Order: sequence, then structure tokens, then C-alpha cells
Amino acid sequence: MTNVPPMQDGSVRTVSAAEAVAGITSGDNVFIGSGAAEPDSLVAAMTARAPELRGVKIFHIYTLGAAGYCAPGLEESFRHIAFFVGANVRQAVADGRADVIPIHLHQIPSLFQQRYPPDWALVQLSPPDKHGYCSVGVSAEVVVTAIRSAKHVVAEINPQMPRTWGSTQVHVRHLDAIVEVDVPLPEVAPLDVTPVTAAIGRNVASLIRDGDSLQAGIGGIPNAVLGELLGHRHLGIHTEALTDGVVDLVEAGAVDNSRKQVRPGKSLCGFVLGTRRLYDFVDDNPSVSLRSADMVNDPRVIATNDNVVAINSALEIDLTGQVNADSIGPSVYSGFGGQVDFIRGAARSVGGRPVIALPSTAKGGTISRIVPTLRPGAGVVTTRADVHYVVTEHGIADLFGRPLHERIASLIEIADPAH
Repeated sequence: MTNVPPMQDGSVRTVSAAEAVAGITSGDNVFIGSGAAEPDSLVAAMTARAPELRGVKIFHIYTLGAAGYCAPGLEESFRHIAFFVGANVRQAVADGRADVIPIHLHQIPSLFQQRYPPDWALVQLSPPDKHGYCSVGVSAEVVVTAIRSAKHVVAEINPQMPRTWGSTQVHVRHLDAIVEVDVPLPEVAPLDVTPVTAAIGRNVASLIRDGDSLQAGIGGIPNAVLGELLGHRHLGIHTEALTDGVVDLVEAGAVDNSRKQVRPGKSLCGFVLGTRRLYDFVDDNPSVSLRSADMVNDPRVIATNDNVVAINSALEIDLTGQVNADSIGPSVYSGFGGQVDFIRGAARSVGGRPVIALPSTAKGGTISRIVPTLRPGAGVVTTRADVHYVVTEHGIADLFGRPLHERIASLIEIADPAH
């Protein structure tokens, strides 16, 4: 395929999804766009070519689509390799039909440049402006580098994709094919706050002061924490994931990004995932800046901010402070993501507070998440030397710089009394 330039009247030449992916050949490396910016029609068209393809490697971080390329029987056609395991590919990884690369999020862009240069990047973009520039919209984290590193870039152009600010611009002359779609972005509604997550949210919020810079992810605990901060002032946002809770804080006057050192005045993030309200909020909003993960998640960049509070979660933590956040025993559940990036960045920040927040139990209280030892085969995402604050609904344990016997006592204090 050759690049598709604008036509003489300024419009953009378009093709069908099947035509757009027709150039993919056996053995190629294919990157798929992330999160709410996954190009579903391109993925489906590529998957439909399974009978004629062999050994195509598919790379992505977190996607929401059907992941049909992981279906049983397509192993010879496609080899899925994830940087983060979502629900749509978890069984395929467990069955050995797909694979996962353990890696910190800030390091993924370098893989596209050094180890796995994409032959193809399949992405979804906003329509071009009058100068021919599209936006990567709600996903910049690894998408920007994948586009810049790929030999061929194929894009869905979706008028429902927000145009975002930051390092998000792609000119149509860099696209090999364009497919027009007009579909709503997938939405992820905030989880309801439960009594347990509400208590955790209050405990974490007690560690947060006016003027702090925040990182919080997706899920019930981050939602509960952000909901406790509506009365704060001069908060800053430096996070990999921007969610609906941040909109609430901006509208309440709690977030103005005035005391940040990195991109002051702007909420800095790698991707946006939430409801249509959130997507409308970031659309053409210069106060929100999306950047690649090798900038947003770089611990050195994070630490440039003072008073960083990084809020991350875990599946279980042992009594010495080892944090398992990506596996249930030997079965991979998710991935490293940006947890260690922000834990270490916050630790190096002047006045920073790294936080691991988790419910004290699982499965209706029958299983403790605070355990004597991690399950056999479980991985350590955050080491015990990196852990500072651990928070459950029962309180806060400050582990940093404490000997093992004090750590054990502190963690027992915030474990569920039944365990």
C-alpha cells in the first residue's frame, strides 16, 4: 500500500476495512489501538483473513473488543502478545493460545523502537482538521509511538472520537488507508461505591492534602477516593488513566493543576476511559494533555512534581509487604501497567506518598487479601522495598523503612478481624 494523500478538494481518500488490511502478510507484527480507541472494524477484517495468514503477531496493551483473533483454532494464524491482560484475552493466555510480556508501562514505547517494530498499526482517530491533522483522541499512552514506529498505519476515522490536546496529532499523509466509521466509543461507567470502598476512600483521602498531585486508576477504590476530595483545593492530575471522577473534581473547583511542576495548569494523562460525559469533557479541552507513556509514566518525570500521591491496588499482599497485582497464583490476571512507575515516582517526589489500597478480603469475606505468603506461583509487581502506605477499610499501615516484625504487626492491624 502507498500513503493516502488528501484529494485535490481537501477530502480524504477512503477504503473499506477489508481493503485497508489487505496488505497484512504472514509473519507481520500488528499493533492494535488501546482502550476506547480500539478500531473494531479493522480488527474484525484482519481476523476474517485468518485462513490465509500465518504467524501474525498481534500486540496491544488493554482493549475492550471481542479479540476474535484469540479464538481457539486460530493459533497458527495469530499469536497474541499483550502488555496487559484484560478480560477479553485472559482465558486465551491461561490456555496458552496467547502470551503476555511483563513490563512497566513507561518502557513499552521503547519496545516498538527496539525489539518489536510494528509492520502495521491499526488505530482509531478523530477526523482531520482543516490542516489535515487527526488526533489519537482518548488513547495516547503507547499508540503515539506505535504510529510513529510502524511501517504502515491504517486508521478508522470516527467523528465521535474526541479531539484531544497534547502529543496526539497525526497528519493524514502518514496514513496508508482510511476507513470511515461513525460509532459511539465504548463506555466504562464508574463502579458504585460500596461500604468497603467508601471506607478505603476515606482512609486514603486522609493522606491527601491541598495542592497534591494525584495518580489514580480505574475501579471502585479510585472512584471512592476521588469522591472524598471534592472539598480539596489546588489539586493536580498526573496520571496514566483519566476517569469520570476527575471531571467531578474539576467542576467542584478541587482540581486546577496550579501547583504542579510538570505541565502546570493541565491535567496530564496517557489515556481516557469512562463515560460519554468524560469524552465530551476532554474534547478540544486545552486543560487536558495526553502524552505518551514514556513521558507520563517515567518515574523521573513523575518525581519532578512535588507531593505526588500515587494510588494503586493489589490482589494480595504478604506480611512482609510484597505486592501481587497481576496474577492469581500462576495465572496471569492483568499486568504491571503503571503501578511501579508511579509508586517509584511518588517515592522520589518531594513530599510524595505512594499508596497501595485494597479491600482486606475477597469472595464475600472468605479469603484474606493480606496473607502470610503469596500464593505459589504468584508474581511480585511492587517489591517490599518499594511499598510505603498500605490502606484497607480497617486503616493505614506505613511500612516504609520499618523492620519485618513491625511490618507484620502493622499489616495485621489493617487485616480483616476474621482472619
